[in-house]
Amino acid sequence: MEFGLQKESAMNTNPIQNVDAVEDPNALLENALIEEYLKEKGYTHDDLKKLPPELAAKLMKEASRYASLKMEEVEARAHLVKELHEDASSLEK
Repeated sequence: MEFGLQKESAMNTNPIQNVDAVEDPNALLENALIEEYLKEKGYTHDDLKKLPPELAAKLMKEASRYASLKMEEVEARAHLVKELHEDASSLEK
């Protein structure tokens, strides 16, 4: 049975124009946490461009570590909440 498919109908691999990329929610959270850390230290991302490269790199490394630890904390809490909900739902049966 022929469905009328032709060789020219191969997948289009050209990038789609004028479409915003979908951001990873974790990336958004990580960026917000990095900004939070920098703000606590009295800096913004723009300020880092004006600092000596060694200091900017040190601050970004610290900010990334801070964000990673905070994200692990959020993930652990989410896991705990999920477990509590599962345990509670098994008691309702």
